Amino acid sequence: MPGILWLASYPKSGNTWMRVFLANLILDPPEPLVLKRINEVCSSEPNEVWFAPLTDKPVSALSKKQVAALRTRAQERAVSVNQNIIPMKTHSLNGKDFGYPTISAKASIGVIYIVRDPRDVVISAADHYGLTIDQAVEMMADPKTRGRGMPGNTVHELMGSWSDHVKSWTRWKHTPLMVLRYEDMLADPLGQLGMVARKVGITQDAARIEKAVAFSSFKQLQAQEAQTGFIEKSEHSQRFFRSGRAGGWREKLTPGQAAAIECDHAVQMRRFGYLPAAGAGNGPQPRQEKAL
Repeated sequence: MPGILWLASYPKSGNTWMRVFLANLILDPPEPLVLKRINEVCSSEPNEVWFAPLTDKPVSALSKKQVAALRTRAQERAVSVNQNIIPMKTHSLNGKDFGYPTISAKASIGVIYIVRDPRDVVISAADHYGLTIDQAVEMMADPKTRGRGMPGNTVHELMGSWSDHVKSWTRWKHTPLMVLRYEDMLADPLGQLGMVARKVGITQDAARIEKAVAFSSFKQLQAQEAQTGFIEKSEHSQRFFRSGRAGGWREKLTPGQAAAIECDHAVQMRRFGYLPAAGAGNGPQPRQEKAL
């Protein structure tokens, strides 16, 4: 049955990598799929094309509250006009925006959620959004943080804090949920992405999976961006695919910046192995997390 397979993550956590892999896996091209074709297979949820048929106004003229009111209707319409499963990217928190749900359970058939060490996320997010590291630390701790529309796309996303985002998606119970760590994807891309291919039911063909993994390697993505550019690159960044590594925060963050992130997000960081378990030696004391 048709429905949305959510590819969800906080920004700069590996979502685009997953989309490129799935696009290459599904289309099975003889050469790496050009980046501009990703959206043909893995659409983006905050895309004006889904909202435009539901309003007489230009989407850019809608208030944030009006967009929030249309969001799940747009998702359900996307399913109604498709006969196949729709892999769909979102950076939205799974909760409510102006009292309206951000994600339609009715339209959903599954979730792939990617989590990444927030100390590494903050470096990429600062570059992407044109912020200082300190500003990015504050952004990731703010429960009211909203994503900014891409050029030619004005639809916002309520992201919330990094902790709120992780917590909101990893408690999803409406459909099958697969949670991946970016760091595990880096360490074993064939194993992790191959698991996704098999569990989602796309293919069991080992050669096809291996080819799609190779076609979506970070080296391949950097080379393609250098040759043809990438529409999702921020105007603040020199490139979208920056380093593709884990642990870079040790070289980039001051001790104070790292400590602030660890205090803001200690609970979720411990859940996913980014900090020692509570009681395992001295560690940061988390701030009280607010209920969603």
